[in-house]
Amino acid sequence: MNIAQNIAAGLDRILTMEVVRVTERAAVAAARLRGRGDEKAADQVAVDAMRQELNRLAIKGTVVIGEGERDEAPMLYIGEEVGTGKGPAVDIALDPLEGTTICAKNLPNALAVIAIAEKGSLLFAPDVYMDKIAIGPGYPEGLIDIDASPAENLANLAKAKGVAVTDITACILDRPRHAKLIDAVRATGAAIRLIGDGDVAGVIHTTDPDETGIDIYLGTGGAPEGVLAAAALRCTGGQMQGRLILDTPEKVVRAEKMGISDPKRIYRAQDMARGDVLFAATGVTDGNLLDGVKFGRTFITTHTIVLRSSSRTVREIKARHQDLDKF
Repeated sequence: MNIAQNIAAGLDRILTMEVVRVTERAAVAAARLRGRGDEKAADQVAVDAMRQELNRLAIKGTVVIGEGERDEAPMLYIGEEVGTGKGPAVDIALDPLEGTTICAKNLPNALAVIAIAEKGSLLFAPDVYMDKIAIGPGYPEGLIDIDASPAENLANLAKAKGVAVTDITACILDRPRHAKLIDAVRATGAAIRLIGDGDVAGVIHTTDPDETGIDIYLGTGGAPEGVLAAAALRCTGGQMQGRLILDTPEKVVRAEKMGISDPKRIYRAQDMARGDVLFAATGVTDGNLLDGVKFGRTFITTHTIVLRSSSRTVREIKARHQDLDKF
């Protein structure tokens, strides 16, 4: 049975390792420019590397979450077709360098990220803000509610975890718009991990709080990043709710053009990333969950996590690359 036939039963297993090569390549490219202070250059080399590797895959891929709309980005734009065109039709969400500022400053948790799902399975989200709340696996469905107060959500999470609220840590983007949210969380006694960038990583960190120290993600960030994060949570059994912030007529029109008819809809992880989903992330800089790329004299090492929703498999891959020409 070939890959195209297997798509009826979900994504072909062989793609699991193929997507790892895609994020590894982008991460290595970006890592060569970390700490150089040039966000655009780091992002561009990651885009170029990821696109080159994607076009080697035996897929008919359509980028639904990418580097921007067609007139805004020269490569990996929303709607771009990638792959050889000889395999299954798939949706692709990607961020070749999640945390461009982080990489430019050589700070923790910059990633190269991709999610692949069956055609029509990923939310076609406009590049607007999204209000988000997320927790990792192992909790009753419906434990969190985007319309509940921070105090209610934190209390429910602490009760379900069997700890005091003071033992809970929330991850929030360090932005002026989150001042009231930060005050509300601190008023409960919970701790906060403020991050300067990279909210895909922030959400992913909720999937393994023992390792990362993060129990819940709260606040607003990019909608495209929300879809990528939802893909990861689908693979691990975590929970997420998101609502697009369409606060101008122009944004409402843009969303309608992308098939979004209800501007106030609350999306769950399974609404944003349906069916069989593959997710991979490779560390660019060292972080809580993944090590960054290391450059030796005769080798390069990468650290990747690759997830699949249908099997709930979590693979952690530490690779030593001695064929440096491939990069």
